[in-house]
Amino acid sequence: MDFSYDGILAECKTKMTKCVEFLGDELKGLRTGRASSGLVETVRVDYYGSMTPLGQLAQITTPDAKTIAIKPFDVSQIKAIEKAILAANLGITPNSDGKVIRLSVPPLTEQTRKQMVSKIKDLAETQRIAIRNVRRDANKHAEQAKKDSVLTEDDLKRILSDIQDLTKASEKQVDEVFKVKSAEIMEI
Repeated sequence: MDFSYDGILAECKTKMTKCVEFLGDELKGLRTGRASSGLVETVRVDYYGSMTPLGQLAQITTPDAKTIAIKPFDVSQIKAIEKAILAANLGITPNSDGKVIRLSVPPLTEQTRKQMVSKIKDLAETQRIAIRNVRRDANKHAEQAKKDSVLTEDDLKRILSDIQDLTKASEKQVDEVFKVKSAEIMEI
């Protein structure tokens, strides 16, 4: 760990950015009532003994707002892909014609939408907590750098302020991601 002023800030910023990116990645796979390739890209398929993301085994397209089309590169894997989609518990049943798998995305009920928004809120809060933990660790590193005489008293005050600013900015990004996804789910 680099206990310099710039080193502490850079590591703090990197970790907070990863928290926001993680939330975005988690929310990609949530069903919104609208067809999205992100819904199935990360589904793991047993491909000759290794669990492989579906996005690496097939071309995934959305021909219309309610349909996802999956065209496997290896047609012999259609049954394995269907099995993986059913096991992923997405609430969607795959239909296959032997070459292409089609998923019809049913509209969400109001109750389901509210449950999903609640789940998203929990995921967002988990990332806010992770961001605050990163802040705590960065503050500890800054305090240690002050004790080791790497930072001056003025540097310590300035870096603590900068870390707090990064925390606020990252939490704001998490809130924005939450708002966008919630609005997407609640729209009919």
